Amino acid sequence: MEIRSARYLISSPKIEGCPAPDKPEYAFIGRSNVGKSSVINMLTNQSKLAKTSRTPGKTQLINHFLINDNFYIVDLPGYGFAKVSQSQRAAWEIMISNYLQQRTNLVTVFVLVDSRHKPQDLDLEFMAKLGTWGVPFNIIFTKADKSTQREVAKNVKNFINAMREDWEFIPRSFVTSTVKFTGRKEILSYLGELNDVYHNSTPIEADNTKDK
Repeated sequence: MEIRSARYLISSPKIEGCPAPDKPEYAFIGRSNVGKSSVINMLTNQSKLAKTSRTPGKTQLINHFLINDNFYIVDLPGYGFAKVSQSQRAAWEIMISNYLQQRTNLVTVFVLVDSRHKPQDLDLEFMAKLGTWGVPFNIIFTKADKSTQREVAKNVKNFINAMREDWEFIPRSFVTSTVKFTGRKEILSYLGELNDVYHNSTPIEADNTKDK
């Protein structure tokens, strides 16, 4: 799939302020400062479409971007560490929870994981929540250019193995570098597949069946 146009549409503090759910939608989320905005910019080939920052907690709203006038990419606030008050963090959690469970046109969530680190409980716990809610998700391992290929491969393998302890099916994953544009072609191709399924009105099965 080729992205011909991408533009910022709206930022919403609640799901009620989001655009009408009349197009397929793909949300991006991960630990604070994992590189969500950078990945969105890489996919759309626009360096300043989504705002990036070295300060955790920069993204604070549900940010919609309209792609090819055909589908939405959504940049969600990060989970975990951020220099904000407990009340603000609690408000974010409610906003994210409501969005993920109630957004009817949400096709899948891309959970971003830092490929430089061993499996983090916070990421695994968030995916467990998605499984409990029945929300389909995929994994994007970020910042592959900041470690050796061997180290990245080791961390990805360890993360997948950690998931296998609780999951009977592992969703599709992608390894990315926004510097080298690694993974861009594969993710766009996957988005194209999901768009075709959505527009053909074929139900999309969740990529996450969790062991009971």
